[in-house]
Amino acid sequence: MSAKQNHNNVIRLGISTCPNDTFTFHALLNRLVDWDGLEFQIDLLDIQQLNQRLFEGSFDVAKTSFHTALSLSDRFCVLPSGSALGFGVGPLLLAKQPGLRPTDNSQLTLCPGEHTTAKLLFDLFHPKSTEIEHCVFSDIMPRLKADEADFGVCIHEGRFTWQDEGLGLVEDLGTRWEELTKCPLPLGGLVADQTLPPDVIDRVQAIIHESLQYSLANRASALPTMRQYAQEFHDDILMQHVELYVNEWTLDLGDVGRNALSKLSQLAQERGLLGSSKQPISVWRSAQ
Repeated sequence: MSAKQNHNNVIRLGISTCPNDTFTFHALLNRLVDWDGLEFQIDLLDIQQLNQRLFEGSFDVAKTSFHTALSLSDRFCVLPSGSALGFGVGPLLLAKQPGLRPTDNSQLTLCPGEHTTAKLLFDLFHPKSTEIEHCVFSDIMPRLKADEADFGVCIHEGRFTWQDEGLGLVEDLGTRWEELTKCPLPLGGLVADQTLPPDVIDRVQAIIHESLQYSLANRASALPTMRQYAQEFHDDILMQHVELYVNEWTLDLGDVGRNALSKLSQLAQERGLLGSSKQPISVWRSAQ
C-alpha cells in the first residue's frame, strides 16, 4: 500500500532502537500522548534496516540516516522534530590497535551500513583508503577486538565504551566535520512521504513533538522503554546517549539545522556521493 492509497489514517512508522529514538518515541509507543485520529503500525529496527526499507517503500514516516534522506529527497521531506544532530556527536573511526592509520586499500574498515551518515563521512574524509565491509553496528567493536578488521566506524553507545575495549582512536569524524563546516553534524532525522496529505503530516509532526516533550519532562519514565531495545543496559550510559543526541534541534531543526543539512548535501554532491540528479532536501513547514 503506497502512501497515496492510505485512506484509513494508518501510518507505517519505522524508528531505530537507539536510546535517543526510544526516548523520543516513548510516549507515542505507550500511547501516553493522543494519536489524534491516526493509527501507527510501528517497527523498531537497526538504522541500516530502516534505511533499506525506506528505499523499498515500506514506511510512510521513518527515522533514517541523513545520507539516505538526501538520496531520497525526491520522495521524502524531513520533519522538524526528531532529528539527531549536534556538536560532539559524530561517529568515531577506531583501529584494532592504537597507532594504526587507514592508508592502504588492502586494509579493511567495517561500517554500519551503505547509506548511513557514518559511511558518508568516512567517504568524505577517507576516500578510497581501505576496503569496506558493512555489518550491524553492534558487531563492529567485537570484530575489531577479534582482529577480523583493521578499522571500524563506531556509532551509538560504543562512543562511550570503546576505550574499555583497548581499541585505538584514529579520528572523531564529527570533529572533522565541525572544523570544516562550523555546523552541528546532522546524523539522522525523521522523514515523511511527500504524498501523504498535508494535514496528516502536520498531525504526525505534532504527535512526535509532544512525545518528545513528554519524555523531556518525565525522563525517568522513558528508561524501561529504552532498556527494552538498547544494546547497552546501564542506565547511566543510556542517559548519556540522550544527553548527547537529544537537544534543542531534536525538538525543532530551526535555521541552524536546515543550514547543516544543506552543507552536508553540498559536500556530498561536490564529491559525487549522491548522484547528479537529486533535488535539495526539504524540511516540512506546516500547512496550517
